[in-house]
Amino acid sequence: MKAFPLQSLLDLSNVRMDDAASKLGQLLASEQEVGKTLALLEQYREEYEARFRQAAQNGLTREEWGNYQSFLGRLDDAIAQQRALVEASKQRTVDGQKEWLDKRNRVKAFDTLSQRHKDGEVRSEAKTEQRDQDELAAKNYRNGGH
Repeated sequence: MKAFPLQSLLDLSNVRMDDAASKLGQLLASEQEVGKTLALLEQYREEYEARFRQAAQNGLTREEWGNYQSFLGRLDDAIAQQRALVEASKQRTVDGQKEWLDKRNRVKAFDTLSQRHKDGEVRSEAKTEQRDQDELAAKNYRNGGH
């Protein structure tokens, strides 16, 4: 049976698909991590704000009030930055999914061509075998071995 002429491209496509799948896994893990960090920051801000409200009910000096407000502002900035990281990470994941799908579709196309090649080779071998059997039968018939 003849080798599939595009086998090297099929092999390369499989490697690239595997690489894209690995990269996608890393992107998903990264997206999860930045999401966890955001959730922790938001939770910490809620807790800190609750402490601030409690302290405000008990009375705060102007300096204490300013310190709480300043820190809440820094937390809000950190949360905004983390949200931007989460959105960027989500976009990278979407791009990684598209890349993996493209690579997978390429592999499927080469697999289809490979299967057609194999099917053609099998049919060709079967025809050759049938022709050889027919010739042998005809030869036996001519030689009186009906």
